[in-house]
Amino acid sequence: MHFEPLLLGPGPSNPYPEAVEALARPVLGHLDPEYLALVAETSERLRAVFGTRNRLTLPVSGTGSAGMEACLASLLEPGDLAIVGVNGYFGQRLSEVARRLGAEVRTVEAEWGRAIDPEQLLDAQRAAPQARLVAVVHAETSTGVRNDVAPLHALAGTDTLLLVDTVTSLGGIPVEVDEWGVDACYSATQKCLGAPSGIAPVTLSDRAVERMRARQTPISSFYLDLDLLDQYYRGSPARYHHTASSPLMSAVHAGLGRLLEEGLPAAWERHARVGEALQHALPELGFELLAEKANRLPQLTAARLPGGIDDAPGRRSLREDFGIEVGGGLGPLAGAGWRVGLMGQSARDRSVVTLLGALRSLLG
Repeated sequence: MHFEPLLLGPGPSNPYPEAVEALARPVLGHLDPEYLALVAETSERLRAVFGTRNRLTLPVSGTGSAGMEACLASLLEPGDLAIVGVNGYFGQRLSEVARRLGAEVRTVEAEWGRAIDPEQLLDAQRAAPQARLVAVVHAETSTGVRNDVAPLHALAGTDTLLLVDTVTSLGGIPVEVDEWGVDACYSATQKCLGAPSGIAPVTLSDRAVERMRARQTPISSFYLDLDLLDQYYRGSPARYHHTASSPLMSAVHAGLGRLLEEGLPAAWERHARVGEALQHALPELGFELLAEKANRLPQLTAARLPGGIDDAPGRRSLREDFGIEVGGGLGPLAGAGWRVGLMGQSARDRSVVTLLGALRSLLG
């Protein structure tokens, strides 16, 4: 008998059943009015989840990294200054992508496992008010750390845009794009949104759209040009840009529907409850949690391994003997720790109980 694997890594998570069922819906053409209506409804659901009224809110074809590149490529021009918060792998990736686009990058860094002080990001902007944007990862997937975004609302009174990575946070913990003054925000569908990978939700504020359209040089990426994508999905008539996947869009639409039916506060509470249960139990088994409690993500736990478990053999045993996938460590955790995700459909008590039983078996 074939059993569905229990996906408890940093992503993908197990999708909601409604999202899986939606993959079997008839394939639609990428300019079919029915498909464009599906995109429009998906965008409206994304506005609710992002906590925004931004007109330019759309699903980009690609993973979360495509959302990152779409935002950076659309907003940065060669020679622009980008201030980037770095306290893990994905802050480093933000910096690298910005550099490849020809931007000057200044980093504000914190130790892996520690949160970035938002005041240091604001100080960096005050010292360089010409900065095009300040970028930070809300939920750093490599360490399980939540960075505080709300204080960065102070940037709304400057000429510097605020860009936030919510790949691992959207749907799992509160994200309030409008309330926090976020100008550009991207996420991914395969984590707390409970859908398959392949779509990157993106939203831009009106002032970010104005900045994008006032740029002096063409956007370096055609495929990830958010202005062209906006014209594709919202033009009258719609303008061909690429052959988007209607089955994936149907799945994301359904996953968002399930999340909104549950209600965001209820979903946040569910993620918090199961995350706390796991984080309470792991130290009792000898695991050492990486993130400090005050800034620890409930949906993604990074922990150093106890003496009785080796990294690769342990993950292989979990996968082959118990049907459970967890993630290996990055940076200082590489080979020495695991990353456990409780996201979307996988954020259940059953996931915690099943994993803990398997870990006790591995530890003998």
